[in-house]
Amino acid sequence: MSDLIEAWHVEHVKFARLLDMLDEQVVRFREDVDPDLARMRDAVSYLREYPDRFHHPREDAAFARLVVREPGLRLPINRLLQEHRAIAVAGEELLVCLNEVIGGARTPLARVEAAAAVYLAYYRHHLATEEREILPRAARLLTPEDWELVAGAISPGADPLFADVPDARYLALSELIGGRIRGG
Repeated sequence: MSDLIEAWHVEHVKFARLLDMLDEQVVRFREDVDPDLARMRDAVSYLREYPDRFHHPREDAAFARLVVREPGLRLPINRLLQEHRAIAVAGEELLVCLNEVIGGARTPLARVEAAAAVYLAYYRHHLATEEREILPRAARLLTPEDWELVAGAISPGADPLFADVPDARYLALSELIGGRIRGG
């Protein structure tokens, strides 16, 4: 159980650090300095790929067990589940904007900046809520049997960015953030 809580927390730290890098690029918009749009796209692609396919389904399974153990959590858990969907939609919108600009479309950079701001706000709030309210309750309330169900909710997948050898499509992003994120 504590291993799964720790893994959940470490992933949150990694995601938050990627969000910090995205935020640094958004600041470049405001400073009228060219942001690294390709690395922004890589970060959002990763955050759409890995968390949405592996991290969030495990959380969803834990959330379902938490509601069984403490029915009063139904409303906050439903909000978190909605946030998973909202984060996915906001991430997709940001990817569309970034791909348009990278592809040469005359997409206003203010649209990209706004899409990034929405994505960052949703994601940061979501991570903070889980860290502050959900992880401590999960550690306290979930049984070993619950944790077995959570662990078995999906097949484990290799992390394409934080693996010892990152996936080829994330090599440039890995080099950019390597020292800041490796090892949580």
